[in-house]
Amino acid sequence: MGTFVISRKKNDEYKFEFVSRRGKTILISAGYELRFECEEEIEVIKAALNTCSYLRFKTSKGKCFFKLMLNEKVVATSRKYATELMMQKGIQEISKYASKAEVLDFSGGDFVFPD
Repeated sequence: MGTFVISRKKNDEYKFEFVSRRGKTILISAGYELRFECEEEIEVIKAALNTCSYLRFKTSKGKCFFKLMLNEKVVATSRKYATELMMQKGIQEISKYASKAEVLDFSGGDFVFPD
């Protein structure tokens, strides 16, 4: 099962990533000023996953990626894939697991394993 992971960018904005059950990042969101905005966006995606669309792209170097669209707005961008088949598997992973994925919040910067 996949997981949504909330963390912070270098500019202190919040972001979420959808990580596959194997630990690979599939999607990365845009930045959010407040953590609750990030959390709300995750819940909106989970609730409206069946209405989301995926725009597929190819870079000049032949890598494939997609953008997750919700109500004609780009919500997140995928990582780069070597082939279209691998990109399609990433989309399937989101379609299958995102609606029931748990949310982990690592934005506090607390070290999990203290000395």
